[in-house]
Amino acid sequence: MNEQRDLLINGVRYHTTRFSSPTAVPLLLLHGFTGSSENWGDLIPLFRKRFSVITVDILGHGRSAAPPDPNRYTMPRVAADVIALLDDWHLEQTALLGYSMGGRLALYLACHYPERFSQLVLESSSPGLASEAERAKRRQSDEALADWIEANGLEAFVNRWEALPLWTSQQQLSHEIRQQLRQQRLQNNPVGLANSLRGMGTGAQPSLWAQLPALTLPSLLIVGALDSKFVAINQQMAEQLVNGRLHIIPQAGHTTHLEQPELFETAVRSFLTIERAQG
Repeated sequence: MNEQRDLLINGVRYHTTRFSSPTAVPLLLLHGFTGSSENWGDLIPLFRKRFSVITVDILGHGRSAAPPDPNRYTMPRVAADVIALLDDWHLEQTALLGYSMGGRLALYLACHYPERFSQLVLESSSPGLASEAERAKRRQSDEALADWIEANGLEAFVNRWEALPLWTSQQQLSHEIRQQLRQQRLQNNPVGLANSLRGMGTGAQPSLWAQLPALTLPSLLIVGALDSKFVAINQQMAEQLVNGRLHIIPQAGHTTHLEQPELFETAVRSFLTIERAQG
């Protein structure tokens, strides 16, 4: 079964899709900044063999709404939207997987709504910035980038975004996959991307470092071995989590699910299956 729905959630429209049988174990996927639910395309046929997969275009991305008010994009409000979306799908509890920005959102959800989630998988993610000074500096740079997006347009921003060193390891991807990724990025709304930076960027989001020791949800932290910054962050996170484990995927950078999809899928499936059997 493949059911697409546009839902009015707390006054804004969200595009969401559910794959597989409603009786299977549910798994919610949250994409990264500049992404959409399309980013999970090649993994969904693998995941849906065991899970009822739910995807959503996060506010400001893909086919979801892009409100003009940056305050509508704050982490608490978007997290409340996700919970309302699960209610609309009549899902009391799901496993949760988030990538990068979607991972930060997933961690916020797990910390504030732990009863709604059975397991947590974070790919190339973080709890935000620990100090207010770091957050203030990042908010300033995110605001400047948001202004730049609005002034220069989507294609110019995508060109700038794709040139970041963070994506160097994506050069190992085929030309076809890189073009697909670029076309998906170009389908976004520049207002939505700019306001997403302002509302739920790394500087704007509340720091979650202090909440990690209290999070008892079984958690898997996935990072690519070539992504040294996030390897270090996730090593620190793993030390703080009482029920967390770190999995480093070789020959992969920030987008492990694209660069090493089979290793990524195996790690996620093994974790979710084992944890559910033990639970």
